[in-house]
This record gives sequence, C-alpha cells and structure tokens, in this order.
Amino acid sequence: MSVPGTENAAAQQANGQQPAPPDSDDDILVRIENVKKYFPIKSVGFTRRTVGQVHAVDDVSLTIPRGRTLGLVGETGCGKSTLARCVAGLIPITSGSITFDGQKISGLSRRAMQPFRREIQMIFQDPYGSLNPRQRVGSIIGEPFAIHNMASGNDRKKRVQELMERVGLNPEHFNRFPAEFSGGQRQRIGVARALAVRPKLIICDEPVSALDVSIQAQVLNLLADLQDEFGLSYLFIAHDLEVVRHVSHAVAVMYLGRIAEAGPKDPVYDHPRHPYTAALLSAAPAADPRTAAQRQRIILVGDVPSPIDPPSGCRFHPRCPKAQDLCQHEDPPLEVKPGDPVTHQAACHFPVQDGEDLATAGSATSAAGSRESA
Repeated sequence: MSVPGTENAAAQQANGQQPAPPDSDDDILVRIENVKKYFPIKSVGFTRRTVGQVHAVDDVSLTIPRGRTLGLVGETGCGKSTLARCVAGLIPITSGSITFDGQKISGLSRRAMQPFRREIQMIFQDPYGSLNPRQRVGSIIGEPFAIHNMASGNDRKKRVQELMERVGLNPEHFNRFPAEFSGGQRQRIGVARALAVRPKLIICDEPVSALDVSIQAQVLNLLADLQDEFGLSYLFIAHDLEVVRHVSHAVAVMYLGRIAEAGPKDPVYDHPRHPYTAALLSAAPAADPRTAAQRQRIILVGDVPSPIDPPSGCRFHPRCPKAQDLCQHEDPPLEVKPGDPVTHQAACHFPVQDGEDLATAGSATSAAGSRESA
C-alpha cells in the first residue's frame, strides 16, 4: 500500500513540476475560500428595488501563513481593498468563508467578532485622513488599549510612549496633535496604533503610496523589523510592484474581482504566466537602467470592464493580446501550468511562455481591432 499523496507527488515530478511541502492548518493563519462580495445597486425612486450588483470580489481563495507576507496587487477598482475589509470583518461577505487561526470568522455577529478585533488590525493608505485631527497622538495610539480594556492611566501612557519609541517617534511628543507631524511620522503613528494590541495579522492597505520614496523605505524597513520581532503576518496591498516584491513572500495578482495569478514572489515575477501579470511587470519602473532599456512595454488595449457587467469567460479577454475564441466562452481555472512549481498558479487558457514577445502580439491585436472597427 502506498502512502496517500505519493502518487500525486510522483506525477508532479514526472510533469517537471516541483512538489510543494504540504500546508498544515497550523501553518496557515488566514484561509480565504471562494469568497464573494457583491454590492447591490438600487433603483432611483420610492421602491428602491435592486436592479444589479457590483461584483467587487468574485470567488477568491487565498491563504496567509503565519509570520509571512502576502502581497496583493492589481489596478484600481479590482477589489483589493474590498477583500481586505472582508478579512478584517469590516464588511460582511456575500458567500464563501474566511477562517482565522482555525476559527471561521465570516458571518459572525458584531459581538462574536469582538475577540478577533485584537488579532486583526489595519494600517490605512492616507496618513492624513486616517488620524483624528482633534485627538492627541497619545489618545490615538492608546485608543485600542481603552477599547479592549487592556490598560489605563499611567500604565497606558507608559505603553503608548514605548510604542512611539519602538516605531521611531519621540515619546515626549505624546501630547502633540497629528498636524504637528510629517506624513511619514503620521504613518508611524498608524503603525503604532495597529501594533498596540499585539495582533497576529496586520492588513496594510497601500501604507506607503502617499509617502516620499525615502520615507517609504523607512516605513517598509520598520514593518520588516516588526514582523521579525513579533512574528506578524501581513496582507500587503500596493500598486508598486517593486515594493511588493521587496516586502512579500508570496504575491497574488487581482483583476476585476478575481485572482489572475498567485504564487511565491520569485516565480511570479521571473516567470509570469498570465498576460495581465506580464503587462503589469512591463510597466513597473526598474532600478537598473540597463534592465529598463531592455524591457518591452506591453500596452493593454481598451478600458477595464465594469464590475457591474463583467465579460463572459475570461474577464481579461477584451484586453488580452493572446485572447482566442475559447477565452470568450470558458472561464479559465486557477491552476498550475506545466513546468511550474505547484505553488505557482495562473488562470489562463494560453499562458505566457518564457521569452514570449507579448508587446508585438499586443500591437498586432490592437491593429486588427482598429481595422475591424473601421
């Protein structure tokens, strides 16, 4: 009798794939399974009937291991922030399930969700709008202690000042208002507030996009140090692909509410299989001028379709340089492609091959579309 699972591993090796180590539930902090989040569209008038739905997140499955960072990238409006708020329990999901630390948290009442609020914290994108301008910094950072009845009085003040010092702020500025701090310092205040209750997961919703490059590096290094020190897990959302590669262990690429490609960062960045991933990487700035000069920009044709009425089949096919008839009618599954490690998956019928020139294919598709329109 063979050991269960060995046949699958042998088959993977025969296909040139590298079998991944089995994922234990003990190693997974967050498990997102087939999550959907639709927002209803109401008609104008007295009846206010539901006339449609915005498919913000549509059948997404991901995992976040303990002490690791999952980077989530994609164009504006693809559903990244909506998914993050679903994981944080800020908005209810339409269907699917979200499991945190072995316990299902999707569908919980507000009271039942309260114990998990300590374990899941957020750092918001805007360091100016996310802080109450009428509260002093000590009150902002100390608010989680008050909400969760963890400390009060001098003990709370001491903890807040320790947090300020840990994130690189002067503890003596305890009584200052947010307006007296720079953008980078304000984001450090947000980091301190998220860290106050010692969470297991911190959701970083584009935490450095509003900061200067030099300040970005300081905040990113701070987040990395805190992860090593406290064993934190991060869900890191950003538009800058180089930032995501720097901070993440795994990457998921999102398009129009669905995952287009996901896997460890190096296979996804070095061998992208989905044309959308390849297009995003071609537009990302390169630190090395020689690499930037050699990179061929892939120009996507058309606009992002509406999430109210997403395209049939593959949602990327109206803009894809490799689209064929099959793409218009059949939705591709998120699966491993031949020769890739089993942890690297892409949802594409005709995956990108190493060395393939999509820039030329995109130009040809654009020219053909123009002739048909004419």
